[in-house]
Amino acid sequence: MVATGWGMRLASPWHHKARLTVQGQARTIPYLKQTLDPDGGYIWIHAASLGEFEQGRPLIEKIREEQPDAKILLSFYSPSGYEVRKNYDKVDAVCYMPVDTSRLVKEFLDVVKPKMAIFVKYEFWGNFLEQLKQRNVPTYIISSIFRPNQSFFKPWGGMFRKMLGCFTHLYVQDEESRQLLHGIGIDNVTVCGDTRLDRVLQIKAQAQDFPAIAKMVEGCENVLVMGSSWQPDEDIVIPYFNSHPEMKLIIAPHEFDENRLEAMMGRIKRPVARYTQLDQVDDPSQLHCLIIDCFGILSSLYRYGTIAYVGGGFGSGIHNVPEAAVYGIPVIFGPKHEKFREAVELNACGGGFAITNAQQCHAVLDTLLGDSASRLAAGNASSQYITSHTGATERIYNDLQAMANRP
Repeated sequence: MVATGWGMRLASPWHHKARLTVQGQARTIPYLKQTLDPDGGYIWIHAASLGEFEQGRPLIEKIREEQPDAKILLSFYSPSGYEVRKNYDKVDAVCYMPVDTSRLVKEFLDVVKPKMAIFVKYEFWGNFLEQLKQRNVPTYIISSIFRPNQSFFKPWGGMFRKMLGCFTHLYVQDEESRQLLHGIGIDNVTVCGDTRLDRVLQIKAQAQDFPAIAKMVEGCENVLVMGSSWQPDEDIVIPYFNSHPEMKLIIAPHEFDENRLEAMMGRIKRPVARYTQLDQVDDPSQLHCLIIDCFGILSSLYRYGTIAYVGGGFGSGIHNVPEAAVYGIPVIFGPKHEKFREAVELNACGGGFAITNAQQCHAVLDTLLGDSASRLAAGNASSQYITSHTGATERIYNDLQAMANRP
C-alpha cells in the first residue's frame, strides 16, 4: 500500500489527479492540528473516492441524526471524493488520508485520537489497521464484498489476511463474502447488504424537478435515459435512436469536452439540444434528444425515463445501476458487470438486461419499446429488488451502538 503513495508522488508532475492527491496529503496534518478538538474522540470514516462516500453517506447521516454532538472526521484518498465533498456539512472536518507509512499513520492518529474507525467497502491499509488495533480503537468495514480471486484467499496472502484480523467487525454485502472469510478463519462478520441502496432511496426522495425536461418527454412512453455513457455505449445506442422515431433520448456522458459534445451532436439525426442551452429552445416538447453537458443531475434525470442504459460496461466496469433501478424502470448495461452484485442480481430477477454487443442491445430495446407489458414487468422487478435490499444502514448503526454499549 505504501507503494501506491510513492507511485502518486512519481506521477504528480504529469498527472493532475496525482498532483492534487500529493498536495492534499501534505496539508492533512497541519489542517487537522488547526481544526480538530485536541481532546480527540472522533468517529473517523474513510472513503476512497466519491462512490464510496455515497455508500457511507447514509451511515454518516444516521450518526449525525442520532448523535448530534458526535465529532466526525471524513477522509478521502482520491481527489474525486475530496474536491466534491470537502465542504460536506454533516461532518466536523474533511481531509485527505495520509500515505500509509508508519510515521505518518502515527502522527495522524495522534492528532485525531479516534474513538472509532469505519472504512467503506474496499479500504485495506496495513499500517493504519495495525496501529488502530494496537491503540484498541474499534475498527469496522461496511458494505464490503469479497471474491475468491482477491489476495486474502491466495496461499501467499498471509500479509493481507493479517489486515483482516485487525477489524473489530466486518459488515459484508452478501453470504458468499461471509463464507469466503469463514474459510480463512475470519468469523466476526455480519451480512448486512449494501448501504448504497439506502442512499439511492434518499436520492430519489430528494430528486430535482426539471420542468423543461418534463415537457420534452411528456406523453412519450419510450424515453431512454443513458447515464454515465462512454463512446462504445453511444456507438450502440445512437444509431438505434436515429432509426426509431417513437423514442426520445437523454444522454448524460460520463466525461465530456467541447469536441466530444460537438461530435455527439453531429451524430444525432433528430432534433437535439444541450442541457445548458435548453433555455434557447422555444418548445422543448419538439426535442427528441437532450445531451447533458454538466455534472451533478444524472440521479434526478432517471425519473424521466421509462428505460435506462447505464454506461461503462464496455470499459473498466459499469457505473451506478441502483441509481436508475430505484425509479422502477428496466436497466440495460454492458458485459463488464460481474463485479457489481446489484447488476448481477437485477439481471437474474428480470429488472436488468446485460448485453455484450449492439445486436443484443437492439433486441432488448425492441422488446421493451414494443411491448409495454414487458417493460412494466421489468420495471416492477427493478423496484422490488431495490426495496427488498434496503435497511443495511439501520442494521449497521444499531449493531455499532450495541457493541459500543457493551461493558
